[in-house]
Order: sequence, then C-alpha cells, then structure tokens
Amino acid sequence: MIDLYYAEDDPNIATSVKEYLEQKNFRVTVYDTLAGVKQALEIHVPSMILLDWNMPDGHGDHLCSWIRRNWMELPIIFLTVRGESPDIVSGFQNGADDYVVKPFELEVLYSRILALLRRTRNAAEQYLSCDGIIIDQNRRTVTLHLEEVNLSLAEYELLLYLMQNKGKTVTRERILEQVWDVKGNYVNNNTLTVTMKRLRDKLNQPSCLKTVRSVGYRMEDTI
Repeated sequence: MIDLYYAEDDPNIATSVKEYLEQKNFRVTVYDTLAGVKQALEIHVPSMILLDWNMPDGHGDHLCSWIRRNWMELPIIFLTVRGESPDIVSGFQNGADDYVVKPFELEVLYSRILALLRRTRNAAEQYLSCDGIIIDQNRRTVTLHLEEVNLSLAEYELLLYLMQNKGKTVTRERILEQVWDVKGNYVNNNTLTVTMKRLRDKLNQPSCLKTVRSVGYRMEDTI
C-alpha cells in the first residue's frame, strides 16, 4: 500500500481524491493546513505528497521548499487552481516534481502519480520512520524530530535492522546474526545490550523501541 499525504482545504476535492486513490490501494491522509502536514512529516515520511498552493495558513510553495531541504527525493505534486506560467515555474523552482492544475480528472491525476512513482520508486523505500525517528538510507543519516543524531556504525546498523522489521518482534539471536555475525564480527549478548542502551540514550528513550522480555526487541509506532 502506498502511503500518501494530501494538503487540501476544500473538503469536497479532498474527499473525492481520497476516495478514488483509496480504491487504487493508496492510504491517503488529508490535512487542511500546512502546519498539519509539517507536524505529520516530523513523525512519519510517506511515499508521496500532494500539495495545494493556497492554504489557510500559508502558501504551499513554502512548505514544498521546506520539504526539499529535509527530504530531497520525496515525490511532490502540486494540485492547484494557480495555472499561470509564473506560478508553475515557481512551483518547480521550489522543488515540485509535477504540477497539476484544477480542475483535473481523477484518472489523469492517478496516471501522473504512477508515472512519478516509477521515476522515483527508490525514494519511497529510502526513508524509514517511527515516532519521529527517521532514517535516510541513502545518506545513512538518522534524525529525531528533524535533529540529526550521531550514531556509531553498530548503533546505526541495529536501528536500521529494527526499522526494517518494524512491527515485528526480532529475537536477540537474530539481531546478533544479522547485525554482527554477517559481517564476521562474532560478539556476545552483552555487546547487544550495551549497544541498545547507547542507542536508546541517544534517541531520548523512545517509547516506540520496545523490549520484549526474554525474547528480543520490537519497533512499532505509538504516535
């Protein structure tokens, strides 16, 4: 299922787009303010953003520019009544990947979305997120509510493995095999315990990183 955020303050348009795309196996979350989108992005990065220009609390081009500074590859499509050439140029200059002028046909929008996802299919898998912890796998960076966190290689690999298996309980033995042994670094349980403690400290003891007593660990969204 493709996760999509849609910034739109017109409830009729928002409902039409949401219902249509959900029939196509999208998960669509609608926000009627730019602030709502921004707050949501600090917690979780979706596969794509649909963005209106004229919103109650500002202009979509400002949010688009902000998104680009934080997630360079995240696909963004403008959906707006502003169809003049200067507006379209400004939209692309601020980081949009595509620009659709209202009114539009839902079938055409869907085709544009699929075309953009084909061009940027790696971007949807690049960002892993859980409760404000975001991994950019291409850059091998970790942020906590958009503030970069400096992790050691072992801490990063441990977090990455847990995030890749989000929602699943992974045993301590499996973690030791995947994070350390596959690289030829044979370690004991104490190494995992110490690395996990340091990781939790650097991430401010996140509630989404759970210990499953006598088994292992699990990452799961709590927000």
